[in-house]
Amino acid sequence: MLGKVKQWLGIEGVKLEVHLPETISARARKLVGTVRLTSMNDQVVKRIQIALIERYVRGRGEEQLVDEYQLGLLEIEEEIRVVAGSTVEYPFEMEYEIVRSEMDEFGSRNFLNQWLAAGAKRLNSVKSQYRVEVEAQVKGVALNPFDKKPIKVTGV
Repeated sequence: MLGKVKQWLGIEGVKLEVHLPETISARARKLVGTVRLTSMNDQVVKRIQIALIERYVRGRGEEQLVDEYQLGLLEIEEEIRVVAGSTVEYPFEMEYEIVRSEMDEFGSRNFLNQWLAAGAKRLNSVKSQYRVEVEAQVKGVALNPFDKKPIKVTGV
C-alpha cells in the first residue's frame, strides 16, 4: 500500500532535468536542449511541455509592476517509457519569439536613441529575466515532475 501511495505522489517516480545552453541569442529564434528522465520504477511519460518565459519587471517599491510573457511553447505528445534505473535523454528544438517593447524599438533606430532608451530603462528600473520551464505528465501520478532553469538572452 505504501508503495502505491509513493508511486501516486511520484516520490520514487520519474525525475526530470533539463539541459540547456547558458546563453541564447534573440535572433536565433530556436532553443536546442535535452530533457533527461530517470526513475526508480518503470514509468510511462505521456506528455512533456517546454516553455520559454520572460519576467518583465519595471518600477520600484510598491509601484513595481511584473508581467510574464510566454515566448515559446513546445508540447511533446508522445509516450516515453522510462525503465527503472535507466536514463532517457529526449532532445528537443523549440522556436521562440522575443517580444521587444516600444522602448527597445525606439533604441534600435540609432546610437543616440539607444543611449536615451538605456537611460530611460535605468530610470524606471526595467529588467527582463528569462527562464525555461519543463513539466512531464506521467501515467498514474498525481504530482507531475518539473524543472526550471534561468537562461540569458543576448541581443535584445
